[in-house]
Amino acid sequence: MTPNQNSAAVPGWVGGFAETNPVFAYRQPDLSSLDMYDNLDHIDLLQRQQKVIWPEFSWETQQGQPDPKRCYQMFAPDISRLGYTNEGRVYSIICPQQGAYSPSLGSMNVEVTVTGQRGWVDESNKSLAADMTVEGKIWFSPSAHQEPLVKLLWNKFAKSKLPFPSTKANAIRVSTHKPGSPDEPIFPLHKGETNEFEVPDFARHPEAWSVGHLGVQIGPIVKTGHPVVDDFNALIMGIFNSASGNMLQFGNVLTWNVWFTAPELVDTEEWRTHAERWRKSLNSDFGSPEGPGTDARYFDGTVFKPGDDKARKTGERGIDDAPIDTTAELKKEEVDKIEAFLERSL
Repeated sequence: MTPNQNSAAVPGWVGGFAETNPVFAYRQPDLSSLDMYDNLDHIDLLQRQQKVIWPEFSWETQQGQPDPKRCYQMFAPDISRLGYTNEGRVYSIICPQQGAYSPSLGSMNVEVTVTGQRGWVDESNKSLAADMTVEGKIWFSPSAHQEPLVKLLWNKFAKSKLPFPSTKANAIRVSTHKPGSPDEPIFPLHKGETNEFEVPDFARHPEAWSVGHLGVQIGPIVKTGHPVVDDFNALIMGIFNSASGNMLQFGNVLTWNVWFTAPELVDTEEWRTHAERWRKSLNSDFGSPEGPGTDARYFDGTVFKPGDDKARKTGERGIDDAPIDTTAELKKEEVDKIEAFLERSL
């Protein structure tokens, strides 16, 4: 997408909502007087939107280490959107999906699912402020269903009448909260790029119309009420974190800059279809129909590979493992853990 495609907002902007309460203003916007809504609650009120063609995520692959080896990855483009009225009240925020590959299990999808949002947009100065609640979701991609080990697990779960994370509806759910505040699930989306760390040029998009940033800290896996499923989910979570560089490791902070295109009008039926499609994650397999995201990379552009981290941790709260240097060794370790789970649980 070229810069001139993002230079002008579509006519129809009215504005004014950001000024309806003085506490909405920067430096510290206070949006607590607004109700938190689900993304599907007020689609009929949406009139304008900004698409996120470049959702640039970042996290530490080795949190707590002197060199945490931070990664940067663009998730699948043109899933995430910010929807609002002509006056600028935000009523819907859709977040993106991406994939990770396990040597033993194949592709797994990950989504940062918005469970609540509120906020404002001011197109006149390209600013915004919003509050959000989200949870991470992980499930097996369609192609993974053909992997022999996944088929075996799926059949075992089916015989036991237990939910298996083969679809987004049965996804492994990971709680989140405001960084440094475990009891506060609401966190802000603010204007501009993050200043928490340096961002490489390949993860910046000056051709965008505007940019915002947000960060969330990873909490524990949400319990299902089935001890066997909870044990399995913790195991898969560890495998996912090995494949993704500890993206959703307990205690890690997932930060992302959202680079917007210029405001467009909303077709509410198209928005509803878009939201419903990604609610179910139809056609999703290691990316999106709109095009794949990028590989996770370190600051110097080197592509992250599972096993890069010499103090790799797995499990919900982190269990120290021996270094894993090759895909074959990583696959063997994953298979051994899954077989041990099957022997003791199914």
